[in-house]
Amino acid sequence: MHPFSIATGTMHYAQNLFIRIQTDKKINGVGECSAFPMITGETQSTCFEMAKEFACIWKNKNPLDIQSRMAELHAFTAFNTTVKSAFDMALYDISAKAESIPLYKYLHGTRKPMETDLTIGIQEPAAMAAAATEFVKKGVRIIKIKLGKEGARDAACVKQIREAVGDSIKLRIDANQGWDFETAKTTLAEMGKYDLQFCEQPMRQWNDHLLPELKTSSPVKIMADESVFDHHDAIRQIRDGACDYINIKFAKSGGILEALKINQVSAEHRVPCMMGGMLESRLALTAFAHFASSQDNIEFYDMDTCLLGHKTDPVTGGIKYRGYFLELPESPGIGADIEPGFLNGCEQTQI
Repeated sequence: MHPFSIATGTMHYAQNLFIRIQTDKKINGVGECSAFPMITGETQSTCFEMAKEFACIWKNKNPLDIQSRMAELHAFTAFNTTVKSAFDMALYDISAKAESIPLYKYLHGTRKPMETDLTIGIQEPAAMAAAATEFVKKGVRIIKIKLGKEGARDAACVKQIREAVGDSIKLRIDANQGWDFETAKTTLAEMGKYDLQFCEQPMRQWNDHLLPELKTSSPVKIMADESVFDHHDAIRQIRDGACDYINIKFAKSGGILEALKINQVSAEHRVPCMMGGMLESRLALTAFAHFASSQDNIEFYDMDTCLLGHKTDPVTGGIKYRGYFLELPESPGIGADIEPGFLNGCEQTQI
């Protein structure tokens, strides 16, 4: 992919893993994850090695018992949520296919309008403002701005972008843990005049104890991202009054099973959620869209993963973009797969 920079580093390629689970009922389930080492501590290589272990654990087991299958993976290894999410996704694909319904219906949901933002990676402020202008020309109505390098520069960047795109475009920012407390407090106070929807993860998660104070002082709403991997994290953030919103990503939650719990906890406390991702292809993105469509409490959509510079799209089926609205497939399961020719060029193994 084209290089993509955030506060914690630059990704020069998407570190993705694809899996296929074959069953004795001739129903195959597919899953995908995208390792983002600066956030989850996993790489494509570690995901590949763990996947071999997971496959051995699941051989000759019932794929429809999702709770038990995922419990086995959690008992085998702590963390490794990214690779777990691919296996979780494949189980849900199998379960929905077994009932011959799309995944969003299996999750007891309906179709709803979902408009994604489009993200600008960290560059010089003038270049980011120019990129934002081009986005608007292409019909983008929601822009996400990556920040977190230096407070004054970040504020200047947002100022230039707001002036470039006008007042009608929704802007949201993501510091990816890049600021310390004082920088976050000062910068958000300055940015309040630019009408921002929210700021994702302003500080490192070890500064979570400072988030309630920051949330109280900030004119910009706070969204927890790297601070929430599971529903226990969500409960803690909500209990402490540390955030207004929560960003759900399968690479953090370990997949749909835990994501459902995060969203349920959030909904019970009237904390809206966003559906986000790492650098997945349209296959995993389709699973994200099924999940997001099935959950009323998910109100924000950051599902521009494969629009951020992927140089190839090897996915068959899957979601379609109608402008920047996502259109779900109606075929059973996730409704997406990977072209065999593309897979033939990848390192692979079978267990």
